[in-house]
Amino acid sequence: MFSTIPAALHFLVTSLLWQSPFLSNTPPSALDFELRHSHGVVANSSRVIFSNVDRSFAVASGSHRSYRLSQTTVQTHKPKSFELHVEARLRSLYHSKTTTTSALWNSVLVPAPDVTDLDTVITLAEMTSNSYTTPDKKDWYDIGPEWDNNSTFPFGWEPDENGFRGHVFVSKDNGTVVVSIKGTSVPILGGGPTVSKDKLNDNLLFSCCCARVGPTWSTVCPCYAGSGKCTQSCLEKSLVEESLFYNVATNLYNNLTYLYPEANIWVIGHSLGGALASLTGVTFGVPVVAFEAPGEQMAARRLHLPSPPSLQHVTHVYNTGDPIAMGVCTGVASSCAMAGYAMESKCHLGKSIVLDTISVLGWSSNVQNHPIVAVIDGALNVTDVDWGYGTRPFPGNDNPGETVTSWAGWWPWPGKKEEKEPQQPILPPAEEVKDCVDCYAWEFGEF
Repeated sequence: MFSTIPAALHFLVTSLLWQSPFLSNTPPSALDFELRHSHGVVANSSRVIFSNVDRSFAVASGSHRSYRLSQTTVQTHKPKSFELHVEARLRSLYHSKTTTTSALWNSVLVPAPDVTDLDTVITLAEMTSNSYTTPDKKDWYDIGPEWDNNSTFPFGWEPDENGFRGHVFVSKDNGTVVVSIKGTSVPILGGGPTVSKDKLNDNLLFSCCCARVGPTWSTVCPCYAGSGKCTQSCLEKSLVEESLFYNVATNLYNNLTYLYPEANIWVIGHSLGGALASLTGVTFGVPVVAFEAPGEQMAARRLHLPSPPSLQHVTHVYNTGDPIAMGVCTGVASSCAMAGYAMESKCHLGKSIVLDTISVLGWSSNVQNHPIVAVIDGALNVTDVDWGYGTRPFPGNDNPGETVTSWAGWWPWPGKKEEKEPQQPILPPAEEVKDCVDCYAWEFGEF
């Protein structure tokens, strides 16, 4: 059965039945999550619809499986009142005015995923990857066989739909919700029914001027003013269209707060989904982990989002071999342009964990390094690697170690056998990328 918010009374009853007391001031070091809902939208609208996963059968059969995430606390900024937040959003969306005053925000410490923990980052990446697929497909990362018993698709997941989609995971104490947002389905990388709307949103959010890459391109908005000039007010109005996925993402967040009013919400996503996750986190002050997202700083400015005093709750994870996340898949001869995408932005909000796959793993700059599966299997899950910050023993490892031979003399003397404990690479720290400029060759103004 499918439901909409707020008309869906049974969802409210469900959330109340599952509701637990709010997390204490000292959050547990780790949380166990289960798949609770999937989400999508009605075609050609921003109306979000949820579908419940059949949880009871999986629990009764003993086949229920959860995901464990380590957590920490992070400082974020939330609006001081719902009324102030609504006013700021209206000023942003309909009057092109940005609210930057600190009078709007409260600084609070909230539980957040521990992005220094490699296992947590891998788990979040796998949750994100599943936004592209369904449990019956071979590219689904196993997150619990309860999906095998979900015999219907929610809106947005039907084979012919082309809408916004993803999954919702909820901790067992109902204190934390993780929502994943699907990214771009690219024709050359497999495609799918969401290609057309994905491309529209990519070219609106991440191009310098309406996807005007060259003279033969059909633009996605009428803002190009000729000779490297672009009308700024036209760009901003173009991003306010109801069909834009950013508006759908904010609706999704509001619906989740209706379902789980006392829960902490974390937002994750890949590519376009990662950028939308970040924009949602900036809007509402919730923790974000985005994978291989194109730079969304330019889109945030054009949307005139309410700007909090800091953005340390937003974390990007991407690799140097991904030309889209690095902002170098540009120009008429680029692979992005060949596929019809104007991915010209490179500056990210918040902090970034940058995996130097070119230097460390020998990768080249190639769009084949952009898919989330390539990053999970080819970089994050690689154990015999050092990202430049050393290694450490696997947490909770009971393995006494592997036997290696250390030759401590000259032939024919025998080598000395030593026990070596398996090591896990330490991720690069999340840091702000400074001195980044988008679209420096363009002139923006009123023409």
